[in-house]
Amino acid sequence: MVEIQTSMKQIEVVAAIIHDSEGRIFATQRGYGEWKDYWEFPGGKMEAGESPEEALQREIWEELETQIVIERLVTTVEYDYPTFHLKMHCFWGHIESGSLTLKEHEAARWLGKDELMSVDWLPADSEVINNSLFSNKP
Repeated sequence: MVEIQTSMKQIEVVAAIIHDSEGRIFATQRGYGEWKDYWEFPGGKMEAGESPEEALQREIWEELETQIVIERLVTTVEYDYPTFHLKMHCFWGHIESGSLTLKEHEAARWLGKDELMSVDWLPADSEVINNSLFSNKP
């Protein structure tokens, strides 16, 4: 028997788990693509030569016109979507300056701990909430 291997596309991204002084988490709703209308932590793809922290600062500025303070890495999640393998580095942080202007998302909400599951999260983001988010909070 001949074994055929298909290599799945690999995507490495960063995500910001932005919190406020009340302990709420900032969630954004995708406005495009296959996963349109699903919710996610804001962030995006790392570019060549960038550290995860540099990529996250750039992505949050591009998507939200906001500067954040990155506090620490919460977790790195690996998830197999139907057409690609995702590696997502998730960082805990808070707003330093800016107004959270939506440049790429169709909606956003501040969610308290008891509201987190009131939106339809992307599968990888859902894993972060279910497995890591509050167990690793400082």
